[in-house]
Amino acid sequence: MNIKIRQRIGARGQVVIPKKFRERYGLLPNTEAEFFEKKGELIVRPAKEKEHTQQDAWERVWGILRDKIKDVDRDIEEMRGR
Repeated sequence: MNIKIRQRIGARGQVVIPKKFRERYGLLPNTEAEFFEKKGELIVRPAKEKEHTQQDAWERVWGILRDKIKDVDRDIEEMRGR
């Protein structure tokens, strides 16, 4: 079933995805969408799960450590019992 709906693109490049398509393709509020070209056409779809990289892993570790380590010198002195 091919449905054709026209929408005007706003001055800031925004366009409203018709409700029928949002519901059918799971484009709910706060859903991340992917935009890409395929055979000269623009494709929009819900984003796939983010692929985790080594950089992401380091950022998660640093996020944990950053909250625990406030003052390195003080922490070392505490470990030494001073």
